[in-house]
Amino acid sequence: MSSNSVRKWLKPVLFLVFLAAVVFSVRAFGVGERLGELRDWIRGLGAWGPVVFVPLYALGVLAALPGSALTIAAGALFGSVLGVVLVINGATIGASLCFLISRYFARESIAAWLGKNEKFQRLDQLTEKHGAMIVAITRLVPVFPFNLLNYGFGLTRVPFWTYVGWSWLCMLPGTILYVVGADAFTRGIAEGEIPWGLIAIVAGVAALLTVLVRQARKKLHESEMKSEDVPSKEDSGTGLTI
Repeated sequence: MSSNSVRKWLKPVLFLVFLAAVVFSVRAFGVGERLGELRDWIRGLGAWGPVVFVPLYALGVLAALPGSALTIAAGALFGSVLGVVLVINGATIGASLCFLISRYFARESIAAWLGKNEKFQRLDQLTEKHGAMIVAITRLVPVFPFNLLNYGFGLTRVPFWTYVGWSWLCMLPGTILYVVGADAFTRGIAEGEIPWGLIAIVAGVAALLTVLVRQARKKLHESEMKSEDVPSKEDSGTGLTI
């Protein structure tokens, strides 16, 4: 095997080794079960808690840990406003790191491997032309796993800053829903009164998110229909689609 071939496959192999090591470490050290201890530790840091929380959240995203536990903890620890700011930035930083790792280590080799595959070409071109719409739709529609998207988008042609900007924007409604909901629950328990203002915010965001998800599903369906109906310029006589 030539040195060029070795270099070509070295990056994706290292990428797979990295993911396997992350999964093994998470399970071996029982990270998921220790999230409660981590929350208590952050609370004990006082003013340093918010400073430490963002990189910890980003590392959790990088390790493909479920983010809901830390997101809810942010509402209880820091309140609605600061909690939303910390979570959305931690999630965006983590998602951006996943994207860069995937693109740097795996994109070139996978694109060369699947370069003649019609479905991969269609997906690749779709993300290049309509990257913002695809990122927005997949962030809003809950059938797409968050952790899978973080690494998956690095394999497409979607521009990095398009991915970052639209990920941040479309993750925000869900972040507000979880963080403010946790804050409302915590205040209700602590004060013995229902925080109607926070409840109204949660209800409003939930309604908005429902509308956005419905619109995203509609747009996704329309995109699929167009991709199936529009013939390719090079293969219009064969009935293949782009």
